[in-house]
Amino acid sequence: MTAPLTPPPPPRDQSPHDPWQPPGDPGTPGAGYPAYAPQDASYGADGPGWKTELIEASVVTVAVALGGVLLGVLWWWLAPHVPLVGDVVDKSWVVYLKDSEGEQAVGVDGTFTLLAVAFGVLSALVVFLLRRRGGVPLVVALTVGGLLASVLAWRLGTWFGPTKDVLAHAKAVGKGVTFSAPLKLGAKGALMAWSLAALVVHLGLTALFGPRDPEPVYVPQGAVPKDGYGAPLS
Repeated sequence: MTAPLTPPPPPRDQSPHDPWQPPGDPGTPGAGYPAYAPQDASYGADGPGWKTELIEASVVTVAVALGGVLLGVLWWWLAPHVPLVGDVVDKSWVVYLKDSEGEQAVGVDGTFTLLAVAFGVLSALVVFLLRRRGGVPLVVALTVGGLLASVLAWRLGTWFGPTKDVLAHAKAVGKGVTFSAPLKLGAKGALMAWSLAALVVHLGLTALFGPRDPEPVYVPQGAVPKDGYGAPLS
């Protein structure tokens, strides 16, 4: 009789208790740790680069600032007129408000603010549609461009408006004749309306509809990682 043959020891890579690779090693799929599919090469990309982003931000700043021309024209056209009247008292010309309780001056500031907010929303929407990825340079460009546009609109509107020399204007039209006061922005805080509206709308659109980084794909223990089409990932 021959003694039963002793089975050979299992190979090192098949041993369940390999001292060089303990059970549960994260590098072994199905060894007690969840496996994750490798990320796509584009994951974590920083976009087109700072140089390109700065160029885009400069273009956005100039384009938004030039929009102040249209804002200034609309403000000059749509703002209510403040009526003034000239009179002669002791051989001296004086000018006073025709309606001392009128709210035309408040309407001038309100018209500028509403128009600036509308332009801010529109500029943020256009920039987001053209550049969905966003970025800090674009946000800064919208803010700076909106402020420059507001200042340009303010200066342009007052330049288009009636002359600032109200005494000369009163003498020109005659005693007791109503004329319009110079276009004036009383609430200087309205100059920030465009920038604030653009900032809020752009950040909101980016948070709701902007691109997001892909999450790692969870692979059950022992399974082969696959892509979205069912093909195994290398």
